[in-house]
Amino acid sequence: MPNALFIVSEEGYWGEECIEPLTTLSDAGIEITVATPSGGPPVIDERSVDPDEVGEETATHVTEVHETDERMQNPAALADVTPDAYDAVVFPGGHGTVWDINQDRHARAALRAAVENEGTKALVVCHAVGILAFTRDSEGEFLVSGRDVTGFPNAWEDGIVDEQDLMADGRKLPYWVEDELNAAGGNWDAELDADTSVTVDGDLITARGPPSSHEAALVLLDEMGVSR
Repeated sequence: MPNALFIVSEEGYWGEECIEPLTTLSDAGIEITVATPSGGPPVIDERSVDPDEVGEETATHVTEVHETDERMQNPAALADVTPDAYDAVVFPGGHGTVWDINQDRHARAALRAAVENEGTKALVVCHAVGILAFTRDSEGEFLVSGRDVTGFPNAWEDGIVDEQDLMADGRKLPYWVEDELNAAGGNWDAELDADTSVTVDGDLITARGPPSSHEAALVLLDEMGVSR
């Protein structure tokens, strides 16, 4: 049975960006392991389960899975898992990833393995795409250099943080994803005129944000050769 490792933030993941791929892959028969940096339960960004923000249907579905799915409630510690044992590694987004996942050496190693090992895929969504700006390949070069990618764009970030890069909860955003990906040599295109944005470059799949989550999961299944 094909399997996938989900590496989820303890600082605030965006609900739809995790739960939509999680349920879509599960429905297709993928065996899923959830891991977090310390092994504690993933923490959901409360905005992503606010009906006024995401709609009643999405808020209800995401909340239910977050609170009842055994995999989400009892994750593995990232350092204890073996990324090479999985057919795909998925990095759900959310602002929280900039404080933990994207700075975690085990997460970077998992991403490198997924992209460089034959037959393994990586799906990276939204703010988690920032990890590509901090991950080196086996030759010591930026993993994203020369690759086509999408992710959370500056045009959207500008409407979320203030002039000091402070978020509504008072945390200072340490970097903007688009800026870091460009600086690391990625070929960035968030396709702002499109409803969704999913980009495939070899074994690396990137997705722009919440509305692209379902499409990204379907693309991953196709890339894995799994019928849906």
